[in-house]
Amino acid sequence: MQKKKLIVPFLLFGAISVAQAQLAPLTVDKIMRDPKWMGTSPSNYRWSDNSAYLFFDWNPEGKDKPDVYRLDVSTQKYTLSTDSIAKLASAPRYIYSKDKSLAVFERDGDLYVKDIKKNKIVRQTETAAWENPLTFLNDNSIVFLREENLYSLNPKHSTLKQLTNFQKGKAKGESKLSAQDAWLKEDQESLFEVFKEEDRKKEKSPKKSGLKPLYLGDGFLAGASVSSDGKYITYRLVYPAKGNRNTIVPDFITRSGYVEDLNMRTKVGNELSGYKTFVYQVDRDTALELSASTIPGIKDLPAYLSDYPERRKKLQEANSDRAVYWGIPSWSPDGQIAVVTAKAQDNKDLWLLKLNPADGTVKVLDRQHDDAWIGGPGIGREVKWLNDHICYFQSEATGYSHLYSYDIHTDQKKQLTSGNWEVQSVELSKDGKQFYISANKEHPGITHYYLLPVAGGELTQITGMKGGNEVTLSPDEKWLAINHSTMNKPWELYLQPNRPGREAKQITKSTTSEFDSYAWRNPDLISFKNRHGDDLYARVYPAKDPHPSKPAVVFVHGAGYLQNVHYWWSQYFREYMFNNMLADNGYTVIDIDYTASSGYGRNHRTGIYRHMGGKDLTDQVDGVKYLVDHYGVNPANVGIYGGSYGGFITLMGLFTEPDVFKSGAALRSVTDWAHYNHGYTSNILNTPVEDPIAFKRSSPIYFADKLKGNLLMLHGMVDVNVQFQDIIRLNQRLIELGKDNWDLAVYPVEDHGFVQPSSWTDEYKRIYRLFERTLKN
Repeated sequence: MQKKKLIVPFLLFGAISVAQAQLAPLTVDKIMRDPKWMGTSPSNYRWSDNSAYLFFDWNPEGKDKPDVYRLDVSTQKYTLSTDSIAKLASAPRYIYSKDKSLAVFERDGDLYVKDIKKNKIVRQTETAAWENPLTFLNDNSIVFLREENLYSLNPKHSTLKQLTNFQKGKAKGESKLSAQDAWLKEDQESLFEVFKEEDRKKEKSPKKSGLKPLYLGDGFLAGASVSSDGKYITYRLVYPAKGNRNTIVPDFITRSGYVEDLNMRTKVGNELSGYKTFVYQVDRDTALELSASTIPGIKDLPAYLSDYPERRKKLQEANSDRAVYWGIPSWSPDGQIAVVTAKAQDNKDLWLLKLNPADGTVKVLDRQHDDAWIGGPGIGREVKWLNDHICYFQSEATGYSHLYSYDIHTDQKKQLTSGNWEVQSVELSKDGKQFYISANKEHPGITHYYLLPVAGGELTQITGMKGGNEVTLSPDEKWLAINHSTMNKPWELYLQPNRPGREAKQITKSTTSEFDSYAWRNPDLISFKNRHGDDLYARVYPAKDPHPSKPAVVFVHGAGYLQNVHYWWSQYFREYMFNNMLADNGYTVIDIDYTASSGYGRNHRTGIYRHMGGKDLTDQVDGVKYLVDHYGVNPANVGIYGGSYGGFITLMGLFTEPDVFKSGAALRSVTDWAHYNHGYTSNILNTPVEDPIAFKRSSPIYFADKLKGNLLMLHGMVDVNVQFQDIIRLNQRLIELGKDNWDLAVYPVEDHGFVQPSSWTDEYKRIYRLFERTLKN
């Protein structure tokens, strides 16, 4: 067997470069090439089960796809590996028995059990069906899901038992056929011997289980859980919405030469799926449906209905329960207590409920209400347990997402973290004595990894590098694999002992010599107050040598609820490089975490409720004023650009603040929120039928008549997110208004996120020409 060549970190010998050319001066052609010219960062970190090795994907040689590497923790050197070795060695997602003597995991759809003391793994199943482990029972039997039914398997005795008998469709006699169809069916069955023979065979077939069938009807199984004593099985059914009309996206550039239609999503306001959760009492072979009717506040009406008094009055008279999304019940380790979440489908309430499995009733433990919408990092995730009677969860009750515990025995809720910062992720240590927490406590744009006792108290900071720290903890909790970056340096792998104050050692060096040849900026990270008195954070790229016209450009990040003003490498790396290029060519650029950006708490998150293009747009205007006052830009020469939500803000800026923005480039932009999807839009604007006021004041298409400046729109024709129809509708509106100061560039093969370097290049050349033509005079 040929010995593989050892590759050691760049810090010792140096990385392979794909080019030696000098990058400066920056051009669009250079920036928008296939990103491999920059170098490719490592990704997909996974530890070996014994914590001796870290596997990661990496492509330092610019191949078509990355290779798998294996880092030896003891030597801190890495070698090429294989997917198969990584898969076999990587730590699986273990589910432990109560006494921690056994652990079960799934690999390729089969079950394996590990004896912890003997460190021995035994395969339990080898079937064509896919088996997913759920939990252990008190007798160490494994409960698993196979083809929409639950089974228990005792590893010691190899005893397999079916626990549920879910059947698709409806019970005989429940079918709601029309009189005509029922007559036809009965006539068919009486005429043809083949159907009679099928029925005789069914009667003769021995029953495989004495369990009563539980018919799914029109629903499908979407999660289940089991009490450790095996007495109760809880499960959730989802009933897909019927009668909705999907959108169609034509694909023009196809191999067949024909236009092919893509059948895509519905639009906001269409019918929603239904959710039901049941508790199955094994001894009684009976399933009880959970009811939301006793939940306090279930009949409360949204506050926005005060703008629609007639409809509010009718709903008050109807006094109906609001529909909810049921979660999957979570059982305490001893199997004695179950809690479940219910979220109102109008997005205004999230309840944490204790379930009484004996009668299917629920009791409220915690209620999170928001007149806007429930959200924030970690909110609404699966409820987890500290011990047999204390669970933990996250809430925005203070205005920031923090960690809470609830003692079921004493009915006491306890806040474990506090402050004007957000808990972004939580992981319980193996010994159950402390939490590992990622949070932006130091600064909204800096993420660190912390330790917190489970009873609460002071956070202990473990990571020390300024910027972004994405941590993958080793199974033995002795090492941190840290994905780290700064504003001007992409992500690299670092390794640090899991102790405060220890140095993190850089393992990889990914950027090419061509990328390194340019002095990428650390933008000025500034803060200012908007007109409402709120603190806003921004990146400013000062002009290297300001053009005599002193132009400025506002870049608007996408997604709305996303953070781009931080000390780590931006996911908008192309725009980061383009902003460097603009600054090299006499422009001052500002990039603002405007109202609704993530990382700043509830008030910032919901500040656009019922009015997109309100505070999020005036934040851009206030940012321009900051540039005028502090960077000396000319307010008569300000441009704006952005994609997706940033494209939407660009349109609103050109249409509703025409005296502030002289020109703008709107990429893949929403033009009418009534044509976007339900999940995102209904949180912020409700639905067009229920809240037309919100939609009409938030959609650019209604303000197109105010266009004065120079507008460039750019859109992919196969965009399945913000669909091409959206921009075409605005185009027709501009034509009918007689506007002639706009252009549209279309990209026939591009979806929402562009892929082809030629498309990126064409797009940004047009944007640059727009700014050069309109802002430098």
